[in-house]
Amino acid sequence: MDTPFPVTIPLLNPNEPEAFLAALHIQPGQYVKAGDALCILETTKSAAEIQAEHAGYVTDLRFQTGETIQAGQILCYLADTPDWTPPDSEPSNESAIQAEQAVPEGLRITQPALALARQNQIDLSQLPKDQLITETILRALLPAQMPTQLEYSPPTTPADSTALIIYGGGGHAKALIDVIQAMGGYRIVGVLDDNPAVRGELLDVPVLGGAEQLANLHQQGIRLAVNAVGGIGNVKIRIQIFERLAQDGFAFPALVHPRAVVEPSASLSAGVQVFPLAYVGSEAKAGFGTIINTGAIISHECSLGDFVNISPGAILAGQVQVDSGALVGMGATINLQVKVGAGARIGNGATVKSDVPAGGVVRAGATWPA
Repeated sequence: MDTPFPVTIPLLNPNEPEAFLAALHIQPGQYVKAGDALCILETTKSAAEIQAEHAGYVTDLRFQTGETIQAGQILCYLADTPDWTPPDSEPSNESAIQAEQAVPEGLRITQPALALARQNQIDLSQLPKDQLITETILRALLPAQMPTQLEYSPPTTPADSTALIIYGGGGHAKALIDVIQAMGGYRIVGVLDDNPAVRGELLDVPVLGGAEQLANLHQQGIRLAVNAVGGIGNVKIRIQIFERLAQDGFAFPALVHPRAVVEPSASLSAGVQVFPLAYVGSEAKAGFGTIINTGAIISHECSLGDFVNISPGAILAGQVQVDSGALVGMGATINLQVKVGAGARIGNGATVKSDVPAGGVVRAGATWPA
């Protein structure tokens, strides 16, 4: 973060430009991570917890608990160093406050998110009103790489933050349909599969065709996609699907079944899928596109790389590291602080007591090292 990030007060209620600072969770010089709670704001009709959209040190904290703040005012900055100070003069917040007034009634959105939405011509009326829209949430609606202005063709309908497609029509897709429907909040537009034999419906969800439908779906305002290609036999296939979807402008929401447990301090990257009865422990991290399947246990401070596949019932003790593209089979057990190298394969029911090298294979039911 080269430029300090201003934390601006959102407009929680279009009819109330002021908010009461009910609680303040930060102090000057404190380091916060993205997603950490900064404060709680209240109006006569709503309350919201404001979270950090970027990591950094809290500097130039301007308000205290019990004060009343105007929408558009700066609460503080998040900087690379704790001793950063803002310039002597700053642009007035009056225009920002006026701009906030134009948001649809009931929509709660931060100032950076509002600026990003207008920059990319997102219809504010299509954004959900049951949550505070932050810059992070809004970026999930944008293509992975925005084309230049000359190349960009606006969608015929506004982007829909609730609509998604599922790519892949096998058993993993069926499980994901159940996860998404259990979560609520998303609308499954359809399933795509390049196999002509997979057509009709999948658990009452229409199969729309293959990859040739991606451009049309994107033009309709759909921006979210779920990769249902598990890649157990060849993780490269799963990676290629992600690449194709990203090239066509789709983003990848993290999915967590409501009967899974993910501790608040854990971190899930985009495209992560957490299935029922799985547990993700304190300060554990799961990289992009990782699958944590049914009943798997990821203990405290584990680190999973990108495209890792943790099969049903696998158990990882604390501080285990599983590098990108590795597979941990059903019911496998990995001991404390063990490292599993990139692309390694741990067979079903195996017990791993020591590090496994990149590309290594531990046979089903075996103990490593023997």
